[in-house]
This record gives sequence, structure tokens and C-alpha cells, in this order.
Amino acid sequence: MLTADISDAVGDTGGSGIQWLAHWDGWFVSLTFARGIAPEELAARLGALPGIRPGPLGASDAWSMAGETVDGDGVARVGRWGGWSFAVEHGMPSGAERLAEVSWGGVEAVHLDPQPDHPPRQFAYARDGELLCCFGLGEECWRGGHQPDLLLPELVAAKILLPDGACARPEDEPWEERDRLTLAVLESRFALALPRHLVEDAPLPAFVTCTR
Repeated sequence: MLTADISDAVGDTGGSGIQWLAHWDGWFVSLTFARGIAPEELAARLGALPGIRPGPLGASDAWSMAGETVDGDGVARVGRWGGWSFAVEHGMPSGAERLAEVSWGGVEAVHLDPQPDHPPRQFAYARDGELLCCFGLGEECWRGGHQPDLLLPELVAAKILLPDGACARPEDEPWEERDRLTLAVLESRFALALPRHLVEDAPLPAFVTCTR
């Protein structure tokens, strides 16, 4: 079991928070966070195939393995940071489809999907088996889930939305800064943090996940 916080193994290099994602040209992986379960259980809830443990993998090796899996499978590298288990999903991510399942039993789950081919980037939050809130970064005025206004107070306080839910940002604002503002809200509300080196190159326990 992965019981120790991964920070004990690799050390904190100062990469706190998630706002750095807004300016990272290499954000092509989906990220799933879960609070209340261990990393191995997160992998299982994402559809990890039993008995397939390729060993600790960095991002490059995970991408290579994802390219070799059958259509519909991906590779998830997992760990724990700041009280959350996390999965870096390469290839076909299952976090978006399985987020409610990930959150069964009182677990909280957050999914961030970069959508490089079909912007905007996506956020979703589930708790106790229910998708509560989701929206695209930069499109917060169109919110879904069973509690679509869950983050409305924070988005209004950050001057991203108006109290009626309409967009409050200038149309010519650079999209990187626009995304950073929303990531800052998510970072603060859920206490999310994931240093860049863990996503990019740290060898992490890996699992092949089935998205079907």
C-alpha cells in the first residue's frame, strides 16, 4: 500500500498549488485528485486492470506504454500530496467518466482535463458518488452538476463572474491569466497542490486503466 505521503520520498521542491498549470505548455495529461482513499484505491476506482503493475514510471515511459495499450486503455501514475491522492492520467483518461464512482463512500474527487484538442480545459468535482459541479475554464458562466452554483461565491469574489453568474472578465484578457484565476479559486477552495516535477518526470507507481 502507498501509505506514506509522497513528499516524504521525493521532497518538496517548492512547487505548491496548481496555478502553474495555466502557463504550462506541456499540460497534456488529465489529473484526478481524491481525498479519503489511498493512491492504490484511486487507481482501482479509475479502472486499473488487476495484476498489471509496470513499476514506477516517469512521464515519458508512461506515454510510451499508453501508446502500446489497446484502444480505450490508459496509464495512471499515482501518488499522494497535500492530503490528496492523485493520478496523472496518460493516454485515454478515465477520471472524467468515473469521477462519481471515484467519490463513492464519502470521498471527494476533483478532475482537471486539459482538453488540448477541444478547449476549454475542464473542471469537475464529485462527492459521495454524485457529480456536484463542473465547468470549462473560461466558461464558468455555463455550469453543470447537481449543485452548479457550488463555487459561485468564490468565482464572484475572484471577479470571474458577476453575482447573476454572468462573465465578469474582459473579452481580450489573455487566456493563460484567465485560466490562472480560476485555478487559483480551485486551489484555495479544495487546498489542491501538485508540484510540477511529480507530473513531468518523477517515477511513480503506475497502473494500466481501462476506460470502458
